[in-house]
Amino acid sequence: MSLISGLAALAAASTLSAQATPPQERPETLARLMACRGITENAARLACFDTAAGALDSAERQGDLVVIDRAGVAETRRQLFGFEMPSLPRLFGPEGAVELESIDSTLQSASSVGEGRWVFRLADGSEWRQIDSERVRFRNSPGQPVRVRKGALSSFLLTVDGSRAVRVRRQ
Repeated sequence: MSLISGLAALAAASTLSAQATPPQERPETLARLMACRGITENAARLACFDTAAGALDSAERQGDLVVIDRAGVAETRRQLFGFEMPSLPRLFGPEGAVELESIDSTLQSASSVGEGRWVFRLADGSEWRQIDSERVRFRNSPGQPVRVRKGALSSFLLTVDGSRAVRVRRQ
């Protein structure tokens, strides 16, 4: 019974912290550009847009402002799959955005690191270390299809070409 009440308290705390998070404000350079729309006089509005667009372009070129489209967000989320990053949802869009549940790649290499555990290097550049003590049976050759999916309690499960899943952590 105490486990259930503990989980309920954890869920309530997560909900409250998510509600307490203020929405991300627009960067000042973008806010200035958007403010130009409120100017009614044409010449003044054009001058405002020219100045604000120049400042926005300069900020982007200097790296003070990063512009990324949805495809870039999706690719970045995929590359970061498996890392613990609590601010990731706010960084890459509004709350409620679709989260990845799994990634598919191919095996680049796998090596035993002692005590019957393995490290898997995938073609996408990610590296996953086995954290359970289950025996791994798979065909250890480059190019095998690999799937890493979310498991229970912030864990991840890796399968190589349909093999039995092993619990892993992103390195």
